[in-house]
Amino acid sequence: MLEEDATNGGTSTSSANRVERVAAQLSRRYQAALDKTVIHTAGRWAGFATLTALYWLRVWLVHSHYIVTYGLHIYLLNLLIGFLSPAVDPETEGPTLPTRRGDEEFRPFSRRLSEFKFWYSCTRGTVVALAMTFFSVFDVPVFWPILLGYFIALFVLTMRRQIAHMIKHRYIPCSFGKKRYAGGGHAKTREALNVP
Repeated sequence: MLEEDATNGGTSTSSANRVERVAAQLSRRYQAALDKTVIHTAGRWAGFATLTALYWLRVWLVHSHYIVTYGLHIYLLNLLIGFLSPAVDPETEGPTLPTRRGDEEFRPFSRRLSEFKFWYSCTRGTVVALAMTFFSVFDVPVFWPILLGYFIALFVLTMRRQIAHMIKHRYIPCSFGKKRYAGGGHAKTREALNVP
């Protein structure tokens, strides 16, 4: 009797180990595929735009799941605020953002939520919301114009507060590439070296 229990226990342990190995292997493959997308910013966002269009087409065709749509967009608004906010809030942590353009060292804007994590969270939330539209349990009957009006008011108030925060602490969460300086530095270098 004890031998049978030991044999059964060994089989279940080996099958559990096999499942863990397969799960770990799938997780590594998924992470490797995700890591390859890091450099393809435009492609990632184009995929997200396509996914969002599919979601809206699905909601429009079934004329339901408005509460799921509302929840998704509140989640996306929350992510947008994290993307636009600095990693360290100057109101609570002290003045860490550059406040003048004098002799201070340049410090780039560091976000609370990186662009990749912003994209990944938006995509994951949209996939979950799209999957929820295929189940009738998530179709709670609501009067959608009220939800739309409430979301617009929430968006306007939140963005107004965020823009006021940006103006107050003088930061811009967008960078527009490498700075270019006028003056023809290459021509001056050629003249100094007597190169035609």
